[in-house]
Amino acid sequence: MLIAGFPAGSFQTNCYVVAPAAGEECVIVDPGQNAVGDLDDVLREHRLKPVAVLVTHGHLDHMWSVAPVCGARDVPAWIHPEDRELLSDPGKGLSLATRQQLFGGLTFTEPDDVRELADGEVLRLAGLELTVDHTPGHTRGSVTFRLPRTDEIPDVMFSGDLLFAGSIGRTDLPGGDYPTILRSLAAKCLPLPDDTAVLPGHGPQTTIGTERATNPYLAEAAPFAGPTRGI
Repeated sequence: MLIAGFPAGSFQTNCYVVAPAAGEECVIVDPGQNAVGDLDDVLREHRLKPVAVLVTHGHLDHMWSVAPVCGARDVPAWIHPEDRELLSDPGKGLSLATRQQLFGGLTFTEPDDVRELADGEVLRLAGLELTVDHTPGHTRGSVTFRLPRTDEIPDVMFSGDLLFAGSIGRTDLPGGDYPTILRSLAAKCLPLPDDTAVLPGHGPQTTIGTERATNPYLAEAAPFAGPTRGI
């Protein structure tokens, strides 16, 4: 398994490239602001051919480069239908003050090929199997993507802005809701094994076990959860 990532743009949003191995097809997760140059370097270094762009949610810092990446590579973008409108109008997901600050003449359009994600769906792309979990709360259409464990690696979750090392995504923007994100954390994170690797939308990698033990938001979410697998 090959997973390469880098922080993109002024928002330092983690963009990930995932493939079974070097020299094969790959998927791209969350190409954010100014991601194209670094992304091209990663693809060239590992001799990878993209077949899809996956978007954890529609906020500007995660989808800024979706249309140019899809257009240049002639690949589809996958996003949850609740956030699809943000591909062409990301200002709907921001506060008024932020919209006024960021959108000086900027325009965004959907890629030519947009496909919608569903909760529990398994995407079979580039020789990978990625399970989609709908995790609203940060936005209405937030999702995570999970790779199953292999002999080489444990379970892997690309958590977007649902779960960070020591924190969670903000809920004060349009489409956000704090009780809803707690329920998403309880339903989609707490049942996972402790050694599940969490690759978040911002900041360093962590594990479910570390967050279960130290993240106050997961502790707050615990009453919403049923039995967990843990260790």
